[in-house]
Amino acid sequence: MKTVCITGAHGFLGRHTAKLFKAKGYRVIGVGHGEWGFDNPSGFGIDKWIESDVDFTTLSKIDDKIDLVVHCAGGSSVGYSVEYPFQDFSRTVISTANVLEYIRLHQPKAKLIYPSSAAVYGKKNNDKPIKINDRLDPLSPYGFHKKMAEDLCLSYSKNFDISVAIVRFFSIYGPGLQKQLLWDSCNKFFSKEGRVEFFGTGDETRDWIQVSDAASLIYFMAQSGKKYTIVNGGYGKAVTIKEITLSLAAFFGNNIEIDFNRQSREGDPKHYWADISCAKEVGWQPLINIGEGLAEYANWYKKQQ
Repeated sequence: MKTVCITGAHGFLGRHTAKLFKAKGYRVIGVGHGEWGFDNPSGFGIDKWIESDVDFTTLSKIDDKIDLVVHCAGGSSVGYSVEYPFQDFSRTVISTANVLEYIRLHQPKAKLIYPSSAAVYGKKNNDKPIKINDRLDPLSPYGFHKKMAEDLCLSYSKNFDISVAIVRFFSIYGPGLQKQLLWDSCNKFFSKEGRVEFFGTGDETRDWIQVSDAASLIYFMAQSGKKYTIVNGGYGKAVTIKEITLSLAAFFGNNIEIDFNRQSREGDPKHYWADISCAKEVGWQPLINIGEGLAEYANWYKKQQ
C-alpha cells in the first residue's frame, strides 16, 4: 500500500484530496491545523492526523515511508497577503522550503505535488486561454509567494533530482468552501432582498473548477512518470462574474437586483481562463460543469442554514 502525506489536510482542497486518495487505496497521513468539530479526520480518509505547523521538525518525526507528498498548506487569500505579507510568505514559501528539505533528506524517492495558483500569471487583460508557458507577472503578494514556491520546487528538482508536479489552479469551488465570491454571494442572497452590490463591472471572467475535479487532477499528476511538470487546473471555460452571481441568485428565489460598483480590488485580475491541454495529456478530464457545480453549492449552502 502506498502512503501519501497531505499538508493542510484540514483545508478545503486538502480534505477532498485526502478522501480521494483513501478511496484509491492509499494510506493517508495529514499534517496541519484545524478544528474538526463534528467532522473527524477518518471521515475524510485520513489514517493519521498530526496537529502541527508544517515544518521540518514535525515532518522529520514521521516514521512512515512516504511515496507522495501533496503540499496543500499555505496562503489561500489575495486579501490576506496584502494585509499580512510576511505571514503569507511564511505560510507559502517557508513551508514549501521545509517540505522540500524534508523530502531531500528523508524521503528522496517521494514525489511532490504542489497546488499552486493562477495568481502567478498576474494581470491578463485579454480574454483568452492562459498557457503554462505564458509570462509570469504576479500582481499580489499571494501571487509572488506562489511563484517563489514554484521556483523552490524547480530548484530542488534540478539540483536534487526530486520529482515534482505543479498544478496552477484557477478558481476552485464546491461544498464546504466558506469564503470568496460564491460564499459571499450566497450570504447576500440568503439574507437580503432588493439591491445587492458586488465589486467590479461583472464582466470579469474566471475559470471555475469543482473541488472533486481538482482533487482528481492531483491524483492524475501523482501517477505521471515525469520528473518535473506544470499544468493548469481549470475547467477550460471562462465565465463572467455577472453570470455566476445571476445563476446563484436564481437558486434563492428572492427579489434581488444585482449591481456592480465598478471598483476593482487590489490584486484582482480582469480575466482568468485556463488552457488545460497539458492536464488532459495525462488522461484527466474535468467532469462537473459550472451549472451542476453551482446547483450543488447552493443546495449545500441552504442546508448549512
